[in-house]
Amino acid sequence: MVRILRCFLLTVHLIVSCLLGLFYGLIRPFHPTNSRWCSKTFAFLGLPILGMKARVTGQENFPKDNTFIIVANHQSNWDLFVVGNILPPRTVSIGKKSLKWVPLFGQLYWLAGNILINRGDKQKAMQAMETTKNALLKKRTNIWFFAEGTRNLGDNMLPFKKGAFITAIEAGVPIVPLCCSSYRKNFDFNRLNNGCVDIKVLPQIETKGLGKEDVDKLMQTCHSEMTKTIDLLDKKQAHTREAVGLNRCLKT
Repeated sequence: MVRILRCFLLTVHLIVSCLLGLFYGLIRPFHPTNSRWCSKTFAFLGLPILGMKARVTGQENFPKDNTFIIVANHQSNWDLFVVGNILPPRTVSIGKKSLKWVPLFGQLYWLAGNILINRGDKQKAMQAMETTKNALLKKRTNIWFFAEGTRNLGDNMLPFKKGAFITAIEAGVPIVPLCCSSYRKNFDFNRLNNGCVDIKVLPQIETKGLGKEDVDKLMQTCHSEMTKTIDLLDKKQAHTREAVGLNRCLKT
């Protein structure tokens, strides 16, 4: 019963939010603040419907006087709701070009100013990376990358793609790693309360003075720091679940 109700509420929420976002996007198409407005709209009711809360630390690590690239781990489509409330101002994301044809959401994603790339065409993908660099330097827009390139379903992070790191070095902007605890593997559609997701923004990784020969090292450094942080967040989550379980036992 919980699953059916949750699916119904999510469907209604998505449709209404997409329609509102499309209206907003048509008024000022491709504006860099559209994406943040839409993300907050999705998260506002999306998290309560999923039975989750988000606990965020480290937001002071977002640079105030410079554009930057966010590199985050990608667990599921629910990331849209989980991280929606913490999207910094003037931030757009990188997505597959095929998203454009997803009914309602795809058109919203496009009008919100996000950057669509064709990953199957290397030349067009490189052109999109040039567009991304221009967005960082000329339009003063921050870029959000799910550097794994696909969902990891809450398991260990997948290897990173190089696009975010090449772009950061070429544009000379810092990378800000953003880590979410592994909520996906413990999520249950039939459970009312799916707990709290811990999100931590790490200190920026500077790229000025780096060249193409530094891409692999930069990528490995970021992946290593994020892996360690996610592991710590997961241990914190496990400890919390054990404490809650113990409290329930003591009460009974």
